[in-house]
Amino acid sequence: MKHSFMMLDYTSIAAVSAIVREGTFERGAASLGITPSAISQRVRGLEERLGAILIVRGQPCEPTELGRTLCAHLDRVRLLEHDLAPSLGRGAAEAGAPVTLRIAVNSDSLPTWFPAAIAAFDPDPAITLDLTLDDEARTADRLRANEVLAAVTDDPEPVQGCKTIPLGALRYAACATPAYLARYFGDGVTADSLVRAPHIRFDRHDAMQARWAREAHGIDLASPVHWVPSTHGLLDFILAGIGWGMKPVQLVEEHLASGRLVELPPALRLDVKLYWTVARLHAATLRHLTTAICAVAARELT
Repeated sequence: MKHSFMMLDYTSIAAVSAIVREGTFERGAASLGITPSAISQRVRGLEERLGAILIVRGQPCEPTELGRTLCAHLDRVRLLEHDLAPSLGRGAAEAGAPVTLRIAVNSDSLPTWFPAAIAAFDPDPAITLDLTLDDEARTADRLRANEVLAAVTDDPEPVQGCKTIPLGALRYAACATPAYLARYFGDGVTADSLVRAPHIRFDRHDAMQARWAREAHGIDLASPVHWVPSTHGLLDFILAGIGWGMKPVQLVEEHLASGRLVELPPALRLDVKLYWTVARLHAATLRHLTTAICAVAARELT
């Protein structure tokens, strides 16, 4: 549908963003301190002026492609306004809406090196983080879809309007309990025994266990699998002896040192190269965040 040119109504776009962020018109209205009727009128008026639907009503409400694009534009505008606010005086800085940094992070970076990077970034109280967790192979897609401003990803391919910076690699080990190893691999870890031994995967996009079986033993992994979509939950399942799985060395090194876990022979460790892909926006907040991300990654990653 063709849209005629118009000056953007940021008050109405903020209403769309609040509904998308909170999931419902009621919670979106409460976050803005207005009534559900008022927020509905703002969204309806903007949709009429644009001649397009911006929100798919549901539980939760979801943005259309245009709605998501407008929300991403609002995030960028607020970042730039945040840089300008100190020049306008302290009152102006305090009066603005909180600036939200939407970042896609792979689930295994979140409990390992990423918190230290955010601590080094040390955002001021006007900056809030909205993290989206996904497999490292899919976080860049969140950026391409205008859902986030930056992503930790294993995808080195360029994203339009963004720059990509190599961070290093997150190293993984294939782990199990000694009791599990004795039960399923009493005669050694072989192609035959791997077929019978249950393993644990994060989700359908998690290919680490299959990659390890292929590189360590030259087989296509087809053993029984448990799906555990939680980084710590997956580790708990391994510690409980339910299956073997791949975990970042940073998360399991203490368990390996104590003997609670052992590595599956031949103790082959795999690296996943990570990249920081961030919008090319001349905003000091994004520059400071990128500096912190790169510095901590250089120290913590392989």
